[in-house]
Amino acid sequence: MHLILLLGILGVAWGVRWTSSVPSVSGADRWQRTMTLFLLPPLLVITSAIAIVWMGPHGQMVWDWEGWISYGIAASFIGFAIVQLLYLAWKGHQTLQQVRAQPITQRNDQTIRVLDSSTLYSAQIGFWKPELVMSQGLLDTLSISHFEAVLAHEQAHYHYRDTFCFFWFGWVRHLTTWLPQTEEIWQELLLLRELRADRWASTRMDSLLLAEALLLVIEQSSFFPETVCAAFNNMVAPNHLAQRIEALLDEAEPTHEDSLGAWFWLLWAALPLLAIPFHH
Repeated sequence: MHLILLLGILGVAWGVRWTSSVPSVSGADRWQRTMTLFLLPPLLVITSAIAIVWMGPHGQMVWDWEGWISYGIAASFIGFAIVQLLYLAWKGHQTLQQVRAQPITQRNDQTIRVLDSSTLYSAQIGFWKPELVMSQGLLDTLSISHFEAVLAHEQAHYHYRDTFCFFWFGWVRHLTTWLPQTEEIWQELLLLRELRADRWASTRMDSLLLAEALLLVIEQSSFFPETVCAAFNNMVAPNHLAQRIEALLDEAEPTHEDSLGAWFWLLWAALPLLAIPFHH
């Protein structure tokens, strides 16, 4: 039965991704729909693997070897997941150490790590309490108003703890690259993260200034891993730039919702765990 459970969950996860389209229409539920499509199939696979390992290789099996095959697959997947998590955490820690070796300056009551680079770059880098990093080129080039626009955007990333959240989302992404549309949904999440930060910043300053700053900075590329980095200029695709500019100019257009009830769908990912009490 364990092997049937595992194959069934894999089929469901694959089918959900294969038959669903990446949400691209604007609306308050765009963020939630994208998050559901990104997280639900992987979480079903993870909880199924946990349930099978918890139940062990013994039980009522169709074939004697079935329990050990399913147990081995599940245990290997969990082991790989743990190793991948530790590897990404180590890479993130190394990146943070590089950032903390940079000199510090104070602007607008903010502590900023300064990169010795002429390119225009700004990002939050780290985990729960990230470091604000800006290049010397950005500090020297932008006007006071445009600098304040970039700063407001980066404060939004700090407010939403984007670096911490996307570290975990990045871990899920690396675990399930074999699922359909993983990269497409990931890029959509990155875009929605920037749209959310843009909107938060636009409630505190002029949206036009934000759009102007975006056009000035957007062509520069990121230097650090995106799983521990939330950068003002990390979305360089032309269609993403157009969507960000359009959203800034259309102040009535919501891009996400934060209601707690919207996350009840995560309970579906716990369904495989319900098999544990009935295991014999």
